[in-house]
Amino acid sequence: MKFFNREKEINEILSILEGEPNFIYFVYGPINSGKSTLIREIISNKLDKSKYIPFFIDFRARNIVNVDNFIECLFEVDEKSNIDDFREYAKSLADLLIKGSEELTNYYLGMPIKIPKPFFDKIFNKKDKSGDVYQYIEYLFAKLNEKGKKPILIFDELQMIKEITLNGNRLLLWSLFQFLVTLTKVQHLCHVFCISSDSLFIEYVYNAGELEDRADYILVDDFDKETALKFMDFLAKEILNKNLTNEEKEKIYSYVGGKPVLIYKVIDKMRYKDLEDILNTMIRDEISKLEMFLEKLDYITPKVEIENEIIELKKEDIVEALKIFKDKYIIHKREISTPVYIYLVKKNILFLNPIDGNLKPQSYLVWNAIKRVL
Repeated sequence: MKFFNREKEINEILSILEGEPNFIYFVYGPINSGKSTLIREIISNKLDKSKYIPFFIDFRARNIVNVDNFIECLFEVDEKSNIDDFREYAKSLADLLIKGSEELTNYYLGMPIKIPKPFFDKIFNKKDKSGDVYQYIEYLFAKLNEKGKKPILIFDELQMIKEITLNGNRLLLWSLFQFLVTLTKVQHLCHVFCISSDSLFIEYVYNAGELEDRADYILVDDFDKETALKFMDFLAKEILNKNLTNEEKEKIYSYVGGKPVLIYKVIDKMRYKDLEDILNTMIRDEISKLEMFLEKLDYITPKVEIENEIIELKKEDIVEALKIFKDKYIIHKREISTPVYIYLVKKNILFLNPIDGNLKPQSYLVWNAIKRVL
C-alpha cells in the first residue's frame, strides 16, 4: 500500500536534516500512530541519497536485559571480515557506502551498523564495552563526513534499554545520551532520532536536566478528523475499489477516530464483512478488555514506583479518573493524581503528551469503551 499523508511531519524532518546536527530528536506519539512507518518512509523514499546514510537500530523485537544485548542490536556482524583494527574497517566501510553499491541500497531499507567480527569479539571480551563501541561509531561517522555523507542514526523504541546499567552502577541510557550529544551538539557529525510510543519514557527524558537544550520533540499523533476521512477515501479506493458514503465515513470515525491502523483494519474487513458488524465487534472487544482490567483491580493492589517509592492505588481512584473521560477526550494531567495517571499510561489506556501535559485515551475505541463501561 502506498504511504499516505504526513507531509507536515515529513517536511519538518527533512528541514531538520538540511541543517547542522545540533539536537537529539525524540519522535513520540500514541501507540500505532505511524511513527516508525513515517521514519522508514523518509529513509526509503524521501532522502537525498547523495547526502545521507541512515543507520536504523530497532529495539522492539529484542529482549534487551544487558549491555551485550544492546551491542548486538547496534551492529550487524561482518562474518567474512578478518580485520580487527576498527579504523581500517571503518575506512573501507565508508568507501563502500560512498560508492553507491548494493550495500548502500540495503542501508536505505533500515540496517544497523556493520562491524568486523574480530573487533566485535574483542569488544565482548572486555569488561567495559561501551567505550570501544562509541569510539568505533564516532570514527566511522567522521569518515563518512569527510567524504561528504551525513549519517542519520535512528533508534526505534529506545525505552527498551532504560533500566540497563553499566558495570552495575550508571545507566547505559545516560551514557548513550552523552555520546549522542557528542555526535550532535558537540561535533555535528550525525543526525539522531529516537522513536518511542512510551509516553512516560518521553516525560522522563523531557524532565531530565541532562538533556536540557540538547533535545527536541516531534509529535506523530493520530490523524485529525479531516485527514482521517481522506485516509478512508484513499483506502476505500485502494482496497475496495469504490467510494464510501459520508455516512459510512462518519460512522467509522465515531468508533475508531483517527488511528491509522484501526481505520485500515475496518476498511480491509469491509471486503468480506458488514460495516456495522465490524464496528460492533471491535467495540465489544475493547469493552471486554476494559471490564477485565477493572475486574482484576478487585483482586490485586495496583502499584506504581515514583522516585524509588512504591505507591499503592485504590480501585475507586482509578475508576473516578476514568470517569472524567466520559465527557472529555483530552484533559490536563493535573486533573488526575500522578500515581493514577502513571498507572493508566503504563496499562496503555491513556496517552500522555509530556510537552503540553495533556492526557487522552490511547484511541477513540478506548474512549468509546470508557464511556460505555463507566
